[in-house]
Amino acid sequence: MREDVESLDIKDVTANWVNAEVLARQIDDRIKALADLSDTPLFFGRLDYLHSPGADRAEGAEGERFYIGRRHVHDHDGDPMVIDWRAPVSQPFYRASKKDPMDVALRRRFGYTRGDITAYEDEHLSDPAEAAATSKLLQQEIERPRVGPMRDIVATIQPEQDEIVRSGLGGTVCVQGGPGTGKTAVGLHRVAYLLYAHRDRLARTGTLVIGPNRSFLHYIEQVLPALGELTVKQATVDDLVAAVLEVRGSDDAPAAVLKGDARMAEVLRRAVYSHVTMPTEPVMVVRGSRRWRVPAYEIEETVRELLDRGIRYGAAREALPQRIAHAVLVQMERSGEAPDDRVQDAVARNPAVKAAVKAIWPPVDPAKLVLRLLTDADFLAEHADGILDEEEQKTIRWAKPVRSVKSARWSSADAVLIDEATDLVERTHSLGHVVLDEAQDLSPMQYRAVGRRCSTGSATVLGDLAQGTTPWATRSWDEALAHLGKSDGVVEELTAGFRVPTDVITYASRLLPHIAPGLTPVASVRENPGFFDLREISGTADVVTACEELLRNEGSTGLIAADARVPALARALTAAGIPYLAPGEETTAETRLTLVPASLAKGLEYDYVVLDEPQAVVDGEPDERTGLRRLYVALTRAVSGLIVTHTAPLPAQLAG
Repeated sequence: MREDVESLDIKDVTANWVNAEVLARQIDDRIKALADLSDTPLFFGRLDYLHSPGADRAEGAEGERFYIGRRHVHDHDGDPMVIDWRAPVSQPFYRASKKDPMDVALRRRFGYTRGDITAYEDEHLSDPAEAAATSKLLQQEIERPRVGPMRDIVATIQPEQDEIVRSGLGGTVCVQGGPGTGKTAVGLHRVAYLLYAHRDRLARTGTLVIGPNRSFLHYIEQVLPALGELTVKQATVDDLVAAVLEVRGSDDAPAAVLKGDARMAEVLRRAVYSHVTMPTEPVMVVRGSRRWRVPAYEIEETVRELLDRGIRYGAAREALPQRIAHAVLVQMERSGEAPDDRVQDAVARNPAVKAAVKAIWPPVDPAKLVLRLLTDADFLAEHADGILDEEEQKTIRWAKPVRSVKSARWSSADAVLIDEATDLVERTHSLGHVVLDEAQDLSPMQYRAVGRRCSTGSATVLGDLAQGTTPWATRSWDEALAHLGKSDGVVEELTAGFRVPTDVITYASRLLPHIAPGLTPVASVRENPGFFDLREISGTADVVTACEELLRNEGSTGLIAADARVPALARALTAAGIPYLAPGEETTAETRLTLVPASLAKGLEYDYVVLDEPQAVVDGEPDERTGLRRLYVALTRAVSGLIVTHTAPLPAQLAG
C-alpha cells in the first residue's frame, strides 16, 4: 500500500504549483501514516461470523471471516485483508460475550512478541458447551512491561471502554476514572474513532489533545500516529493562552485561586464594556454639497441595541459605523436619492463617523485592560463591586506598579484572564473536537478557556477527582462541564483497574476517604497481585539500593520524590553510577530509571516505582488535602511493583 502511494505521478494532474504542493504534502502524510512499526503487528484478532454481516440470516447462509487490526489493509486488487478496529464489523471483537455473542461463532486473539506471532487463543462464543473464561492473552498484554512512551490499547479495549470510544461526535463525554482504568487511552482512541467516522468534518474543523504538561504530552504522542492518525495537535492549557504574552511570573495560591474563579469572567466583561459611552452630540456627514445629520438619541438607540444583543465587543464596534451609515442612507432615500452599498461603505468610512465611533466605542487592548485591573485599585473596585470583596481585590492586585504590558511579569493565571478578555473582544476559533486530560486540576477560568476552543464542537473530558492536586481542583464534574459550556455532557465512570496491581491500589485507596469521600475505589482486574514493600530506611543510600533492586527486573523504573528531595537523590544516583532520565524522556536498554518530581508524576506510569518519603510529598503542597492527593497520584504510578521508602513517619491517613 505504501509503495502504491510512493509510485503516484502527480505531474499531469495538478492545475498549478499550489495544487501540486498541497497534493504532494497529502501524499507525504499518507506515506507516513502507512509506515511499518517493527513491534506492531498488522492484525491482533479474528472474527468468524455465523452469517455475513448485513446478509439475510436464513438457515444455511454462510458466515464470513475478518482479521481485525490497527488499520485497514488491502491487497493489490483492493480487497480487504485486515479490517480497521474502528469499523462497525469489528465492534463485536470488543463487545461480544457468551451472553451476547453478536452472531460471532469464534473470536481469536493473537499473542505477539516484538511483532512476531507467538500464541493464539480461541473463544467459541456461540457454542453453549464452552464455558466463559478469562483471556490469558488479554491478561498478558495488560501486564506486559512498560518501556518507552505510552502505546495504543486496541488489542485490549474492554466493553465499557469501547462504549465510550464509539460514542458519537455530537455529544460531550466526561470520563471519571481512577488510576490505571485506562481513561487517557480511552480518550485518545475516541479521537482515532471520531477521525475514522467523521473524517471529512474533523478535517475541516480540527482536533486537539490538551494535557497537563509537556512531559505528559511527550509520553502519549506516539499513540495516535501508531493508529495512522497524524493530524491531531497537542497542547497544554498554558500553550493555548500564552500566545498573547510571555509568562515569566507566578502567583501565590490565594491569588491564583481567585484569578481562576469564574467570577472573574463577569469582572472582565464589565471592564471591557465600560469603555462604551453614550453619544452626546449628533454626527454630521458631509457629502458634496449636502449635509446629513444623525441625532445623538438615534445613535444612542443603536448603541443600546448592540449592547443588548450581547455580541462581541469588537464585532459591535465594527457594526456601529455601518449602522450610522445606514441611518444616513435612509435620509438620502427620503430625499429622493438612490444610494447603493458602495455609498453606505463610503459613509461608514467618513471622518466624522470614524471619529464618533472612536469616541463612543473605542478599541480595547485585552492585555492593557487586565494590567489596569491588576494595578489600578479604583478601576478594579468599580468593576468588581458586588463580585469580589475588598480583601479579595487586594489579594489579586499587584503590589508594585508596572510600566507596560511587556515589562510585566505575567503569571499563567494572568494569561487566562487576558484570553478571556480577548474572547470578549473577538470570538475564539472553535475546533471540531477537543480531548482534555487530567481535567480535575483546571480552574473554572481555565475550563472556560478550553470551552472556547470547542464552543461549536464537542469534547472528551478525562480525569479523576481524587487526583486533583491544585488548590482550585475540581469539586464535581457537573460543575466542570458547566464552566466548559457543556452542561449537557454525559459523565461516565471507569472503575476496573488494568494497570495498578491489587496490593498497590488497595494500599493507595486508604487515602480516598480523606481526599475524595464517596468516590468508588478502583478494583484491580489483574491476576498478578504485584509486588509491594514498605521500608523504613536510614538514608538516601537505601533509596539507591531499592532502585538497583528494581532495575534487575525487565521494564522501566521510576523514582518518585517530593520536588525538594530530587536534587539530593540525583546526586546519590550519580555517585552510585546509576544513569537516570527526566520525566518524558524515552527509556533505553541502558537507561531505564526515571527520576520524577512528584509534581510531574501525574499521567505517567512505570513498571516499578520507588516512592521516597511520602510525608515529604504531602508537606510539599500548600495544604494537607492537596498533599494527600499528590501522594495518591505518586502511589499509583506502578504497573508491576512498588517500594515505599521512608525515614520520617508515614502520614496517619495511610495507617491500616
